[in-house]
Amino acid sequence: MTNHLPTEVSVLSFFKSGAAAPRLPEDRIDPVYRRLRWQIFAGIFFGYAGYYLVRKNFTLAIPHLVEEGYSRGDLGVALAGVSIAYGVSKFLMGAVSDRCNPRIFLPTGLILSAVIMLLFGFTDWATSSIAIMFVLLFLNGWVQGMGWPPCGRTMVHWWSQHERGRIVSTWNIAHNVGGGLIGPLFILGMAWYNDWHSAFYMPAMVALGVAVFAFLTMRDTPQTCGLPPIEQYKNDYPDGYDESHEREFSTRDIFVKHILNNRLLWYIALANVFVYLLRYGILDWAPTYLQEVKHFTVDKSSWAYFLYEWAGIPGTLLCGWMSDKLFKGNRAATGIFFMILVTVFTALYWLTPPGHAILDMFCLIAIGFLIYGPVMLIGLHALELVPKKAAGTAAGFTGLFGYLGGSVAASAMVGYTVDAYGWDGGFMLLLGACVLSIVLLAMTVRHGRRT
Repeated sequence: MTNHLPTEVSVLSFFKSGAAAPRLPEDRIDPVYRRLRWQIFAGIFFGYAGYYLVRKNFTLAIPHLVEEGYSRGDLGVALAGVSIAYGVSKFLMGAVSDRCNPRIFLPTGLILSAVIMLLFGFTDWATSSIAIMFVLLFLNGWVQGMGWPPCGRTMVHWWSQHERGRIVSTWNIAHNVGGGLIGPLFILGMAWYNDWHSAFYMPAMVALGVAVFAFLTMRDTPQTCGLPPIEQYKNDYPDGYDESHEREFSTRDIFVKHILNNRLLWYIALANVFVYLLRYGILDWAPTYLQEVKHFTVDKSSWAYFLYEWAGIPGTLLCGWMSDKLFKGNRAATGIFFMILVTVFTALYWLTPPGHAILDMFCLIAIGFLIYGPVMLIGLHALELVPKKAAGTAAGFTGLFGYLGGSVAASAMVGYTVDAYGWDGGFMLLLGACVLSIVLLAMTVRHGRRT
């Protein structure tokens, strides 16, 4: 008797996207669609914000670990574990998420990430060596890869093409909300417990509650809720749309037809390397740089970290509006405009002498205001360059480059560069990244306008 292997392993079956439900009566489609879109947006917004509560906590702990004898370069290597794993995971999990139910997929990754941060917060062995820190941060980065792709999949299924500029730019500020709250939660933990480990366990507790909220509010595709595809509901069909766009692609078709042979996707993925190098090169080292060079106190540098992230909220919204209205859908031209301004304020942040705290804070806020627009645009452009059934993989592809190249360099390369050449060498590296990102975005300007 022959035993047949199951077509899918049990773990993937747990996440698998559901079958289409019977179509709702016509008079119920519009009110149900409207209600669920508000509800689902709340789920993916706060769900993704929750991921950032437990992603970069380690950066706030670096000054305290330096005091315990660790070098900045070695701590940068440990921190790079998040980015190495996240870059690969976001790509692979993107391919998995294109076939999975985001309602289960996203909360599962968030819970696992929160558990790892609780280990950092409540166990001494978690910070007892660089190797252990690297392994735990690597595991955290891997499960962090379960956040972006299901959100991207959700947005392309529930919002039509000509809505997505506003939707994606609004959703994208979720990481500013989550990442910015780490600083105030850390200050609160220090006030309550006088324990720097609270940078880990305070945000992790909040993230667990967010995971429950995301599960209760998120849904799979419209079809699984008895609704028509979003293109039919909005009468908004992209060029070349047909019934095949509603069928699941094979993994080979996604990678070969829609990812690896997509020249524009390669350009923006490479640009993402340098955008992320600047984004995290400033963010990850802000607490250390401000305390070592600008003589900020712990609480003041924590508030600077918070303001950097939250400045990205209006900046991202403005960037989305400018991309749609002023630049007529040309994502690359908008990104170049913002990156030129980022270059100016990064140089000013570096060259301002110590003792000018207000100017330092202004520059940091300006960089945060400006940098998240290009981050959002690259993700949005990736979603628009492929069919919606390959959206998670496309987002993961650009993320692979951004994190495996840019964020790893921001963690390890910046740390060792500062150890070897001082902060001047570190900022020269960051300014070089600005220039290269502009060059690569310029290569897509002629093709950047949305049809």
